[in-house]
Order: sequence, then C-alpha cells, then structure tokens
Amino acid sequence: MAPTAASDTAVRVRGLTKVFYTTIHGPGFLGAIRSMVSPRRKALVAVRDVSFDINFGELVALLGPNGAGKSTTIKALTGIIMPSAGEISVAGIVPHRERERNARNIGAVFGQRTQLWWDLPARYSFDVLRDIFELSDADYRRQLSELDELLGLSGFWDSRVRHMSLGQRVRCDLAAAVLHDPQILFLDEPTIGMDVVVKEQVRQFLRYQVSERGRSVLLTTHDMTEVARLAERVILINHGQVALDGTLAEIRHRFGGSWRIRVTLSDSNALRELPGLRVERQDGPVLFLVPAERKERERRISPSEALASIVANLPVNSIAIEEDDLEDVMRAAYQAQRAESEIIHLQRSTGRSQ
Repeated sequence: MAPTAASDTAVRVRGLTKVFYTTIHGPGFLGAIRSMVSPRRKALVAVRDVSFDINFGELVALLGPNGAGKSTTIKALTGIIMPSAGEISVAGIVPHRERERNARNIGAVFGQRTQLWWDLPARYSFDVLRDIFELSDADYRRQLSELDELLGLSGFWDSRVRHMSLGQRVRCDLAAAVLHDPQILFLDEPTIGMDVVVKEQVRQFLRYQVSERGRSVLLTTHDMTEVARLAERVILINHGQVALDGTLAEIRHRFGGSWRIRVTLSDSNALRELPGLRVERQDGPVLFLVPAERKERERRISPSEALASIVANLPVNSIAIEEDDLEDVMRAAYQAQRAESEIIHLQRSTGRSQ
C-alpha cells in the first residue's frame, strides 16, 4: 500500500480555520421580519489556526471537550466542508478540491451515523461499495475474508442494518471504511455507547490496521482507556485551537507526575529508609511508597529509579506502580490551557485599554 505523497506525511494541516455564520433573529414577529429583510450575521469560529502532521502508520488521538472543534477538523480532512483559511493535504491531495480522489484514499466512521443502507443486509451494502470503488472480485473476496476474521462479521452481515445492535453496526461500518484498502482512517467517536467486549475487539482491529497494514489513523474519543491503550500521540484541541501535541509519556510528565509504588514484602520487619522515597501508608506487609519531598533544585527520583532501589534493598514478593489516571492528567491539561488562554486574553485587553 504505497503512499501517494512524496514523503512519510499522510496528513498535513497548516493554519486550518473554519468560520460558520449564523443569522441573529430578533424577538417577536417584527424581529423575524427584520431578520429576513436585513439579516444580521454573527461569526462563529469553530477552529482557528490549527496545524499538525500525521505520518503513515501512526495512530493519533484528537482530544478535547465537546465543542472544541474536533469534528469540524475531521470534516475538513474528509472534504465534507471547505476551510475558511489554511492548507490541508491528505496523502498529497487537497480534500475539498478533489473529493473523489480523496475518498479513494481515506476511510471514515462517524459514531452517530452510518454509511450502510438502513433497510438492506450489511453484505448488500458491501456489494454496492465494491462497485463504487471498482474492486475486482478477487480483491473483494480477500478483503471480506480478512475483515470477517478480524471483526466476526459473518454472524450478522445478512441481517438488515436497522435490526443490528450498535456494536454490530459499528463493526460493519469499520469494515465498510477499509473495504477499498485506504491509506488513512478518520474515526469520530466510533465506539460511543459500546460494551467493553466489542470495544476491545475494535481496538484490536485498529492496532492491526496500524501495525500490519501501515494505515494512518486519526481518532477522536472521550474514552481515556481507549487513548491509553491505542494512541502513540495525542493532539489536544480546545476552543478551536491546538493546546498541546505530544506523546502520552510527555503529557503525563507535564500534567500528571504523581505516582506511587505498592510493594508486598516477604518480611514486614525488613523495612528500611530508601533515598528519595517515603512511606505513605503501610498495611502489614503491604507498603505504599511515594516520592519524598524535595529540597530546592533537588532532582526528584524517577519511577524506574524507585523500582530499582526497592528491588535491590527490600525483600519483595510483589511490586506494582500506580500512576495518575489519564482522565485526571487530561483534565489538568485542559485547566492549564484554559488558564493560559485567560492570561493571554487579559494581557491583550490590558494592552488595548492602554
């Protein structure tokens, strides 16, 4: 599956901005007449100056609160909407200018909508998509066989879509999205409302698409478990702007950082003081150790150093490290970005008043 772009970059976004305009309606009958004769328009900025790259074979989570601009970004990348400003390249194609070519390179799943025909069995929808994308019979059979093995489709693909459960429908939607062997997948909350068993099946499917098929995946979700188990990198978007872009480890280090180690000792009397650590709590042979308070400019002990020190100095039966929950980390990132935005806004307001 060779990329059509000249480099390893699957998706390139520079300065993406999308502004929607809405009409302001006045109160009462006269207000409605005025809105028709002389409408007042209000600009709503959905995304502002968004920039990022995604490489081939990379899975990236696009995160943010409701209304942050995630779905607008996905729609611009799929060519559904045209940007107000900025540049987009998807596998070397500008999506809104060459929608048909772009559609052959991408697959998309929107969790609240389906691309399957509601009153037809899912397999009939696959047949229609085969003809749309002009797949050969051999390629079509090979793709269906592989997708059935990954997603277990044959147990329900002869059912009408309207009679399927949510998990069955989304698995068929995922199959439909990759049936034509696209290079890039855009997934907008695909697992919303699913049970944990189907979610894990979808995660395995996505891991396979990235590691074995070399596809690029851009995923939006509010499920932090999904992010922790799938994403190599996170782009956080808030108020229509990119707040941060980095690996999960970098984000944990910047906005999390709290951790503790749970140790079960074979001899509870063998406890000794360890440099850089303090005992938070002890329940018999079970210890909970956390980083000790630091003096000014003193480096804090890292989790790996703490583990090595504990194993070398204590009689350990079992040991485990507990880090901040990813939801707490992302909440801290949102709050930090919000505080930074408020400071910038205040500085700009102060500058204008002077």
